[in-house]
Amino acid sequence: MAQAMRPDPGHSLLATDGKPHPLQDTLVGVTLVLGALAFVTAMFHDLHLLSSWAGLIGIITGAYGQFISVTTRERFALIVGLGAAGVGFFLGMAHGGLFGGVLG
Repeated sequence: MAQAMRPDPGHSLLATDGKPHPLQDTLVGVTLVLGALAFVTAMFHDLHLLSSWAGLIGIITGAYGQFISVTTRERFALIVGLGAAGVGFFLGMAHGGLFGGVLG
């Protein structure tokens, strides 16, 4: 018997189990944005404060997102964001760190 296919707007693009995961999706988005911000600003020596703090917060949100993630798609996006946040954080630390030039 043919059945009509109806789109289900209740689940997210990252959820493969058909259930909504709003907290996990938010953490994925925040981690990806902070990772991209940290990665791009790490290429400029004078923006080390922004890149190191964005990277640190991106690492923390990504790690918590990995802890509570449910699907493989969420974990994959979190790993991409964590990698970018980690590179931005470490380059920001190499260029001056979290408080470089502020407390000295």
